[in-house]
Amino acid sequence: MKKLRINTALQIQKPVPEVYNAIVDPTKMSVYFISKSTGPMEEGETVWWEFPEFDESSPVRVGKTKPNELITFKWDIGDKEMTVEINLIPQKDGSTLVRITEGEMDNDEAGINWLKGNTEGWANFLACLKAYLEYGINLRKGGFDFMRKV
Repeated sequence: MKKLRINTALQIQKPVPEVYNAIVDPTKMSVYFISKSTGPMEEGETVWWEFPEFDESSPVRVGKTKPNELITFKWDIGDKEMTVEINLIPQKDGSTLVRITEGEMDNDEAGINWLKGNTEGWANFLACLKAYLEYGINLRKGGFDFMRKV
């Protein structure tokens, strides 16, 4: 049975260093993705992310980082540890292709639900990152209020 893996990408009209910093710097990331982090994404560190629509925080175990090129981390999805890899690829026009992979899960109902949900999440992350860097807009603000636990 083939394993499921998330693969998504989006080109951002900003240079690689600016995109890299927007991902590893919690003050920038809190403008478009998370509400709070305990620190920057540095190799070998564990940071805790809070999301505006949830009342809990999630540990993010930062793996390998190569400035302006690669960020990897592990986090828990249910009882499974998932590895996320973010590659930053410079383009000829000075923009950055951001490619994200996450995985793997079994090709069963739980895996398909994870694939749908996290692919949607990473597509949203990329759109929010692009809107923030290119236009200074926070697309996430208010977008997930309907998910808040009452």
